[in-house]
Amino acid sequence: MFCRLRTHQWCFIIFNIMLFHALLFGGDLLEEYFLHSLPVTYTDMKILKIREKARKLDMDPLKTNMSKSYIISSSDVCSDQEVFLLVIVCSSPENRTRRNLIRQTWGNVTGIRKYAVLILFALGKPASEAIQLDISEEYQKHGDIIEGNFLDSFENQTLKTVMSMEWTVTFCSTARFILKTNEEMFVNIPSLAEYLLSLRTHLEDIYIGRIIHQDMPDRDPQSQSFVSLSQYQEEYYPDYCSGTAFVISQDVARKIYIVAKETPVLLPPDVFVGICAKNAGIIPIQSSRFSGKKHIRYNRCCYKFIFTSFETKEDELFKEWREISDGKDCTLLETYYGLVSCRVLTYFDKFKHFNIETIKNEALHFTN
Repeated sequence: MFCRLRTHQWCFIIFNIMLFHALLFGGDLLEEYFLHSLPVTYTDMKILKIREKARKLDMDPLKTNMSKSYIISSSDVCSDQEVFLLVIVCSSPENRTRRNLIRQTWGNVTGIRKYAVLILFALGKPASEAIQLDISEEYQKHGDIIEGNFLDSFENQTLKTVMSMEWTVTFCSTARFILKTNEEMFVNIPSLAEYLLSLRTHLEDIYIGRIIHQDMPDRDPQSQSFVSLSQYQEEYYPDYCSGTAFVISQDVARKIYIVAKETPVLLPPDVFVGICAKNAGIIPIQSSRFSGKKHIRYNRCCYKFIFTSFETKEDELFKEWREISDGKDCTLLETYYGLVSCRVLTYFDKFKHFNIETIKNEALHFTN
């Protein structure tokens, strides 16, 4: 049958195959191209001063006053090893179950090709004394918690990010790369580490993730995420990486720490990092292997390739992690099929969710 197809029929089939792939992957490829950073020559004196300060940063005074900034500091975890990838997972104090789940699945990675990987959980102070006792017991058991001396609340999530940067440059200054992520994420540490190991040049100014482009401040005074004009005056935020997961190099952590002192902490945490990066002359790098706030439908070979997926359910995480960490590699064809499969299914999920939300809004409008 295929042999009997005429030239125009073959052209039609090939065109449709190309169109299908363009629709499926074209957006990401365009983002990778247009949002990709290029080497920059810095002439702005303010940026040059920030970079000079970052190079000469002395954190010894903070080490002697740890009790002011931290309830639990875990200050010695980096002292006896050279860390290649430091993973800081922002977590809520009461979510011990989720932390244990991460420890047993994707957080149970200590090294890639003899390069050390260290995973820590960043928390604020709980409102309950009983939860504080649980956290102290959890720390005694696992030794992987950083607890800041501030109340863990929605308003203080940016403080948690600042604390994570401060802790990194103070107690883990040898870590080459830092991944900041959240507890609701699935992270493929081996895939991400292999990618970072493949970077041969431009190992400074690394700030990579899923870029949020031309995001607007929330000006609704009733909203929990409200940002006033006094906090941020521009119409759009600068490009920044989604706070669900992004990677920075050690020098970027130092530069952000310097700039953070002059940036309002009432801004959303990922926006805060993006503004600090811009003020330090750092341009974010787009990677479509970071999911952002999008749950990627599971396929073994797809998950072995991507870096993150949002809101992975607890009951699914054990099964998925067991399958992708079984040591069995995927062929190029299997990886291609996996990426197409999970991309198509993820689009279907998004479309389904959009339809449900539309029906709910219309029903609400009708009842009103």
